[in-house]
Amino acid sequence: MIFKQYLAECQKWADTGLKSVLDKSGSSSHSLLHEAMAYSTLAGGKRIRPLLVRASCEALGGTPENALPAACAMELIHTYSLIHDDLPAMDDDDLRRGKPTCHKAFDEATAILAGDALLTLAFEVITESSLPAETRLQQTRVLAQAAGAGGMVSGQAMDIEATGKNLNLETLKKLHQHKTGALIKASCVLGGLAANGSAEQISALSSYADASGLAFQVQDDILDVTASTEVLGKNQGADINLGKNTYVSLLGLDKAREQAATLRDQALTALYPLGEKAEMLRELADFIVNRNH
Repeated sequence: MIFKQYLAECQKWADTGLKSVLDKSGSSSHSLLHEAMAYSTLAGGKRIRPLLVRASCEALGGTPENALPAACAMELIHTYSLIHDDLPAMDDDDLRRGKPTCHKAFDEATAILAGDALLTLAFEVITESSLPAETRLQQTRVLAQAAGAGGMVSGQAMDIEATGKNLNLETLKKLHQHKTGALIKASCVLGGLAANGSAEQISALSSYADASGLAFQVQDDILDVTASTEVLGKNQGADINLGKNTYVSLLGLDKAREQAATLRDQALTALYPLGEKAEMLRELADFIVNRNH
């Protein structure tokens, strides 16, 4: 299957799963909260994290059905993080995925609560899947570690602390390994666990995710200065305007592009032990560094 077709299929698959999860959640009893949760979750997006879950699961012989709960959980966590990132106390953005951010479309309190609800719903989705109890326990631990103080939240805190300061490349790498890379790595590991992968297979997926997660961030930094607001779906140049450190500000545009390509090659090398079934993961690594949005 051509990768673009696979990407479109995964987006539709994830959207259907997410809508079902939201409709079954307790938020339906409170219409405004439910509306805010659905507004941000179903606003579009590339669905890279669900795709990673599914492609990792399939690379180890698993099925889309096995992958769907974890895929939905990852996107719920990601969406919660975007809602909170956009708040005035954080990045103070008014545009996300080409639409007003959640706190602009509703209000700050509703946006905070919507993010809280999506975060906790993610764990509910994981624990209620049909996978074996031991697998669900492992997935819950992976998700908690990736989203919490040792993962994404730590990266967000580092990002806030670093704003307006000059970081070296190693510190910037550490920041993004937490803020962006933690959820990308968790997506691959969750997919591997859904397929009952071996320790060696999970290790290969983790190495792939480490490299592709950083490549994703480098390309984001490149697009922040090269793509228009209309293409990005968020304000162009937002990171630089906020005084954030980026790979472009540290390396320059050409060197940042070289770094993205190097990381892509590292990701492809990591997949070698997984054979032909990992082809969609290989295609995704190329997509990450060649995308224009």
